[in-house]
Amino acid sequence: MRIDLHTHSTASDGTDNPADLVRVAADAGLDVVALTDHDTTSGWADAMKARPEGLRLVRGAELSCVSPDGRGGRISVHLLAYLFDPEHPALTVEQTRLRAERRDRLSRMVAMLAHDGYPVDPETFMDRLPPDLPAGRPHLARALVEEGVVSSVNEAFQKLLSNSSRYYVPRADTPVEVALEMIRAAGGVCVFAHPLARRRGRVVEPSVIADLAEIGLVGVEVDHPDHAAADRALLRGLAAELDLVATGSSDYHGTNKTIPIGAETTDPEMFERLVARATAIEVLG
Repeated sequence: MRIDLHTHSTASDGTDNPADLVRVAADAGLDVVALTDHDTTSGWADAMKARPEGLRLVRGAELSCVSPDGRGGRISVHLLAYLFDPEHPALTVEQTRLRAERRDRLSRMVAMLAHDGYPVDPETFMDRLPPDLPAGRPHLARALVEEGVVSSVNEAFQKLLSNSSRYYVPRADTPVEVALEMIRAAGGVCVFAHPLARRRGRVVEPSVIADLAEIGLVGVEVDHPDHAAADRALLRGLAAELDLVATGSSDYHGTNKTIPIGAETTDPEMFERLVARATAIEVLG
């Protein structure tokens, strides 16, 4: 059984629409795929309608959070939330706030680029984005590619949109402790996404994962394209020590990234443990 628990569609910052994504998953030989768009569940319905026979769909989301870093500071992290009730009141309010926060932040970044002479019109760019889209830097990166400023999304991030760029604007993300409680209250479970993806920037100390496990974290994403072999081994050992579910996922974004769907997978036994911990929504298929 091949299981990929981390993918993105056009409902957030992927390039495959939800219906196409589940077809791509089936064509790639996956038995189970999770749709985990950033701070939204809007792609679930279309993915469910288009789900090919024999493919199990796990409904999820990737939550933007801020967490202690284990060194006395705070750091941006992501949680993969699975099998929760999308209508839970606290959750819907927070996801609405996050989408508005993302949109305001992106508008400010576009305005700064335009001020410095880059060929992006803030009003035109923002008007092209659907109102409820959890807009992010990949959308701006694609616009820069279209305008010929850069040749690829990766180049846009390297030259203009990285966390160290003068055009970078931070977000007011959900405290990770609040996110864990919201998903638990909504009947779901949370996995720490790519916790040691050092090529992306600063990461948490392993002690933070242990602290979060005490307040409801169920799993940790071990096998991820941005994890080095030594960090995978560290995380696998930590998961075993803390009795956390160890997952593996591609973090598929379509053509926005070069990693194919199913490039990393989750052990079936770990998947069943994850499902057993959730109470609100069953896996389809």
